[in-house]
Amino acid sequence: MKKIALEEHFLAPGLEEYWGPTVANVPDELRTAIHAKLKDFGEVRLGAMDAAGIERAVLSAAGPGVQAEPDAAVASRKATEANDFLAEAVARRPDRYSGFGHIALQDPQAAAAEVRRCMGELGFAGVMINGHTNGRYLDEPEFAPFWEAAEEANALVYLHPADPVSMFPALEGYPALRRATWEWTLETGSHVLRLVFSGLFDRFPKARLGVGHLGETLPYLLWRLDSRAQLYGVELARKPSDYIRDNIIVTTSGMSSAEPFNCALSALGAGSVLFAADYPFEEAEEAGAFLDTVGIDESVRRAVAYENAERILPL
Repeated sequence: MKKIALEEHFLAPGLEEYWGPTVANVPDELRTAIHAKLKDFGEVRLGAMDAAGIERAVLSAAGPGVQAEPDAAVASRKATEANDFLAEAVARRPDRYSGFGHIALQDPQAAAAEVRRCMGELGFAGVMINGHTNGRYLDEPEFAPFWEAAEEANALVYLHPADPVSMFPALEGYPALRRATWEWTLETGSHVLRLVFSGLFDRFPKARLGVGHLGETLPYLLWRLDSRAQLYGVELARKPSDYIRDNIIVTTSGMSSAEPFNCALSALGAGSVLFAADYPFEEAEEAGAFLDTVGIDESVRRAVAYENAERILPL
């Protein structure tokens, strides 16, 4: 079955210095192989897509990118350059590639302008934010211009994991639990809940958020989130689960497992679950084979594989 994959990564010139620390503990041989795949837009990537049945990949800069840059002017310049680089790569194979814009939030007004450029002039499918920006999270009032632009442009904002500002104390002494094993789930799930519990989706009701890894455990927790919000007197126009169902989509990136997949489908509905492979950090063929064979109705398989993406994104 054909597929559209939403979280497929590349590296642009100028962004490698930020990416390197995130794979510092990965064996040298594997890190070198991943790096080569991130830089490739030709036969290797297209071959992996073909093996997985991926007709179109939505490409995004490998994190953390400019979210980790302390200088606002440098961050804005590098984000613009990365987006121009991606637009050129997409233009060479518009039949196979689309793009998510890389946005520097250090200057919210400049970020808003770049969102509009990405969705207009560059024709991208949305934007990706790689976690917090130097410790600032997307619910904070200073980022209102960014959300106004994203809502106005009908841009999906895909939130990708990043290292937390500081390590969770419970992980001290357990390096194997850091980053992609567990730490990024805690960090990213918490970031999403900040958006929900802050009332961001009351202020921007048409805003749309994308989250990988089948929602970073949040579909499993909907009842408890509603219950605790009521217990603690959280003032929102609706229940937390309503925002998660109505304003958030999740993807299968890095989660080729039937149990969390079925949980997300049951909790959010088939219209809110989309396919992603997380290439090259995961094997695209494995992700594709999972979706091809997991025991679900064929109409649901089509929705996850490509129909939802075609409905939600300007591809």
